[in-house]
Amino acid sequence: MSSERRDPIVVERLIAASVEDVFAAWGDADSLSQWMCPGETISHASVETDFRVGGSYRIVMHGEEGDYAHTGEYLEIDAPKRLAFTWVSSWAPEGERETRVTVSLDPAGEGKTRLRLVHEDITTWYDNHEQGWSTIAAKLDDQLTGGTTQ
Repeated sequence: MSSERRDPIVVERLIAASVEDVFAAWGDADSLSQWMCPGETISHASVETDFRVGGSYRIVMHGEEGDYAHTGEYLEIDAPKRLAFTWVSSWAPEGERETRVTVSLDPAGEGKTRLRLVHEDITTWYDNHEQGWSTIAAKLDDQLTGGTTQ
C-alpha cells in the first residue's frame, strides 16, 4: 500500500447499448444496485441517490467478507454524455478521503457506446480499485445487454 500519487485509473469498454441507456443506468438506484458490485465476492449493493448536481449518493456493497460503504456528491451531470462525482470509500486504509470519478460516454456506431471511466487521486489500494472498476464496467455491460457481450 503506497501513499504516493499514481496515474489515474482509466477503464474503457464498448457497450452494445445506446448512450442514453448507459447514462440512465448511472442515475437509477435500482440499476446501480445490480451492477455496482466489483469482483466475484460482492453480491449486490444498496443504493440511495439524489441524481442532480450537488446531490449525494450512498452505495453499500455487500460481500462475503463484509459491507463496503461509498459516498459522494454529483459534481457534473451532462446527459447523456458525461458524469462526474466525488468518491469516498469509508473503509479505505487512509480513512475517508475524497477522490474524483468521471464517466464519459460517446456513440460508437448504431446502438453502441464507448464508456470511459477515469478515477483520479487514488493513493492506496490502486490495483483493487482498477480491478473493481473493470468488473463494474463488465457488469454494467451485462445488465444492459442481457449478458450477450464480452
